[in-house]
Amino acid sequence: MRTIVSMPGDGIGKTVLPEAIRVLDAVGFEANYVHGDIGWDFWIKEGNALPQRTIDLLAEHKIGLFGAITSKPKEAAARELDPALRDKGYVYFSPIVGLRQHFNLDICIRPCMSFKGNPLNFIRRTASGFEEPLVNAVIFRQNTEGLYAGVEWTNPPKQVRDALETHPKMKFFKDTPSEDLAVSTRIVTRKASRRILTAAFEYAKKFGYKNLTLCEKPNVLRETSGMMFKEAREIAKNYPGIELWDTNIDAQMMWLTKNPESYGVIVAENMFGDIISDGFAGLVGGLGFACSANIGQEVAVFEPTHGSAPKYQELNPSIVNPIAMILSACMMLDHIGESEKAGKIRGAISRVIEEGCVKTYDMMKLKGGPEVFKHGASTTQEMTDAIIARL
Repeated sequence: MRTIVSMPGDGIGKTVLPEAIRVLDAVGFEANYVHGDIGWDFWIKEGNALPQRTIDLLAEHKIGLFGAITSKPKEAAARELDPALRDKGYVYFSPIVGLRQHFNLDICIRPCMSFKGNPLNFIRRTASGFEEPLVNAVIFRQNTEGLYAGVEWTNPPKQVRDALETHPKMKFFKDTPSEDLAVSTRIVTRKASRRILTAAFEYAKKFGYKNLTLCEKPNVLRETSGMMFKEAREIAKNYPGIELWDTNIDAQMMWLTKNPESYGVIVAENMFGDIISDGFAGLVGGLGFACSANIGQEVAVFEPTHGSAPKYQELNPSIVNPIAMILSACMMLDHIGESEKAGKIRGAISRVIEEGCVKTYDMMKLKGGPEVFKHGASTTQEMTDAIIARL
């Protein structure tokens, strides 16, 4: 029997992950679930949001289901640290980013697909009325490099400042004191670029997508985006049936609400992939429907892309939408060769949404709070119950 590392994390992660496991049980997936400590509580108590014991569990079992994480800016994180740990050199770093880098989970896959009947689907005005285009985009986000690599400084040390000064563009900042200077680097490597692009082309080939779009900004980020474009053109030669498109991230954010149905597989660096996947998620129901996979050579972690939403954690009964977490569990099933069970769950979700009898507050476009039940909103558990009933 397979063992899955269950990492609820923070906030509503502790609510939605058990719901996903209920669905996995109902579809007949047999597994042992071992708990992994991760998140804000462990930062406060231990000065480490990603304890070594959790890393060891993932190294052993290879597959993780992750709920959500709370992250705060540097100063806010330092203020919440246990007083006994303050001023001892502890620095908060996002544990999910830490997992991606530790296990080189460099391929992030974020499907953004419409469910028929979802009241949150994107609707577009036409000359004769309105239409609802089918959105079926899958974003491949390079997950370990780019602006998320964490190579940055405020008040850079002299050797860093001296190195930066060798670039002619630094002349603009020559009169800025180092203590007034903050620097974040965008790092892109050829190896990682080729890996994410090849994975995206293979996915497009497997599932019959006719185009692949590289979404970057090479007219400004000439070196980093430029490397990705060069590699994309070379790799595309091996996939003659798939047309290679390229867009700038700013223009793409406009076009995704003009003709989202035109896009299939999209590839981007870490930051741009984060942006474009949230943009497309907004067209198919928002973050309550946004699932993702973080895949490395040996380890894979599956998670919804929504945050921890701590203001909703204590609501009883719970109001949050569990579908993103359940769809993330479906991606896990696909990854380990249980695609038939994944298909059954997706089919059950599709039927529940199309029938329209059970809707969480976000699907009713209500402001979150306990009063949503007066307007007919379903609880988190009722949504899960409905999906299980359709199984």
